[in-house]
Amino acid sequence: MNHDAEIRRAARWIADADALLITAGAGMGIDSGLPDFRGPGGFWRVYPALGKAGIHFESIANPAAFARDPRLAWGFYGHRLDLYRRTVPHAGFGMLLDLAARKKHGARVFTSNVDGQFQQAGFPADRVCEVHGSIHHLQCAAGCSDAIWPATDFQPEIDADHCRLRNEPPHCPACGGLARPNILMFGDWGWVERRTELQHRRLQEWLVAVDRLVCIEIGAGTHIPTVRYFSEQQPGGLVRINPSEPEVPGHGSSIGLALGGQQGITALLAAMSG
Repeated sequence: MNHDAEIRRAARWIADADALLITAGAGMGIDSGLPDFRGPGGFWRVYPALGKAGIHFESIANPAAFARDPRLAWGFYGHRLDLYRRTVPHAGFGMLLDLAARKKHGARVFTSNVDGQFQQAGFPADRVCEVHGSIHHLQCAAGCSDAIWPATDFQPEIDADHCRLRNEPPHCPACGGLARPNILMFGDWGWVERRTELQHRRLQEWLVAVDRLVCIEIGAGTHIPTVRYFSEQQPGGLVRINPSEPEVPGHGSSIGLALGGQQGITALLAAMSG
């Protein structure tokens, strides 16, 4: 499909904006080489030991997994933590930083990703709202307090063949019990929201101060539509970049581009330069 006219129109919106809201789902990380967990097949390709045991994503990404088998749960999350630490954000992140620098009010990020890639790419931490939390932070698995602390000191050693943690799992500094990632999981009533709530308040205060907002949404799907809903609630134009689900609300202030994340960002910058 030829997107040239839509890309040019979106580029004009972005050029006229005084602020950018960047919203992102799992598709944002694919161009960095991060795995796509859509469907059991995609998940089990990355974690064959879990596939062999018939363990689905929703079962391991669940606080019950830490109560049932902490070394298996931390085998999964420890692998992801190590992967995200080692992953270099793709060039599209830098392009978005460049766009943000041109705007009077800069840019803010709203993401369902827990990988910390925006911060790693150079976005200031106080300008990112991680609506599902962050794998780079921990909390007590037993909920002894609402404390949240960085996972910096935890260096996971993983038996990839069995998806199990080899070394000691992280512990809560207050009670000495098991620690877990500060991530909103499936069936999760114990997630400590304090850090994300602060991020969300900062974002809302910023949104009130801007006049001509454009939202650039990248790789946010409909399976867990948190990011898509948030994007659609904002004033101003919405540019949705999604190779498989580019559909947008039926009004003239939304544009859907059936492109990958880095491909779509590159096309927008090229149109603005041209």
